[in-house]
Amino acid sequence: MTSDRLAPLDLAFWNIESAEHPMHLGALGVFEANSPTAGAHAADLLAARAAAVPGLRMRIRDIWLPGGGLPLAFGGATREPVSDFEPFDHVRLHAPSADFHEAAGRLMERPLERGRPPWEAHVLPSEDGATFAVLFKFHHALADGLRALTLAAGVMDPMDLPQPRPRPAEPPRSLLPDVRSLPDLVRDTLSDLGRALDIGASVARTTLGATLAARSSAALRSEPSGTRRIAGVNVDLDEVHKVRKTVGGTVNDVLIAVVAGALRRWLDERGDGSDGVVPRALIPVSKRRPRTAHPQGNRLSGYLVNLPVDDPDPLGRLRTVRTAMDRNKDAGPNRGAGAVALLADHVPALGHRLGGPLVSQAARLWFDILVTSVPLPSLGLKLGGCPLAEVYPLAPLAHGQSLAIAVSTYRGRVHYGLVADAKAVPDLEALAKAVAREVEILREACDG
Repeated sequence: MTSDRLAPLDLAFWNIESAEHPMHLGALGVFEANSPTAGAHAADLLAARAAAVPGLRMRIRDIWLPGGGLPLAFGGATREPVSDFEPFDHVRLHAPSADFHEAAGRLMERPLERGRPPWEAHVLPSEDGATFAVLFKFHHALADGLRALTLAAGVMDPMDLPQPRPRPAEPPRSLLPDVRSLPDLVRDTLSDLGRALDIGASVARTTLGATLAARSSAALRSEPSGTRRIAGVNVDLDEVHKVRKTVGGTVNDVLIAVVAGALRRWLDERGDGSDGVVPRALIPVSKRRPRTAHPQGNRLSGYLVNLPVDDPDPLGRLRTVRTAMDRNKDAGPNRGAGAVALLADHVPALGHRLGGPLVSQAARLWFDILVTSVPLPSLGLKLGGCPLAEVYPLAPLAHGQSLAIAVSTYRGRVHYGLVADAKAVPDLEALAKAVAREVEILREACDG
């Protein structure tokens, strides 16, 4: 496997990270144990198989021109294979745990070590030996949700799955600066900055309009504490389909509306109140092609949706979400404030390096909460012959925000993974219960 330069969006994720806001995503999988030593066996399997997955041997390294001077490509970085890769630096077996989510929360607090391939797998046996969990962590510069799924699947038990249709390989991004004259380099850089300013102005106009129309809750905003709390809840996918068939729209529309209703119930129960609260949700949109070979890195844009938390009618909330999502889809993922990720393609690498902290803090101007969906294969996954029973996706927490929600459907269940700043949201389990209750409320409203 050869080295290649980080794409602009990957470089942005690499540079906006801070100690309080590490930029890794994750997944907490719960497996049914087939023996008292299943967890230890799983750790050995993960380490052995990781060595054979090329994408897990790649580290990210900042590159400087020989003898000093400007950083390569004005501050870029490269993804390159590690020759002395040691799997057990990344795969760790922990002591038995009474609460997988509590243990995973502590582990999600810790940034990944940047000098080696930026991923980890933590194996957590249960105290009774009936189950074990695996927490996967991948830096967002290494993978988006779909790419992380591909990497994780590489260490699961082999499955007879149809192979994706290959497409022509993308040429590696050169590790050498473009051979251009200084005037050409300056002209092209200024052109890129001009395009970035044009897109930025469009983003700012859309964001300003959303800001005037929406009001968030203090419960969704926080100063970074560096602490993490995780909760998970799974609900019956058939119930979600029944709501969708009654009201229309997509499964994703229903899942987003469930978040809006759960936030309303949670805010009211904790005494913060939901009146007038309309937080902006960023809904990431994958730009990968289905059933094709997946390149490394991120292929993302996104939509912005004002969550109708202040609407007391559950079906009204769902209709509002559906209308907003339809409007976003009509405009496409390259338009509006949700397409802010596209700015990365027009910012010189040095801009990502110098502006990373500013971009991180500006996230609170664009959205209040992240709600993302990560697809999983419908076929059952296994590790060491142990079936994967539950899987909770975990999203990064942006600067100034206290809550992120990720959703996956797997084997007839919808799994919500909730990540929160532990000091700002000490009652995250109450929100998880509100998610389950909101599905029931929507189903009852459809029956009524």
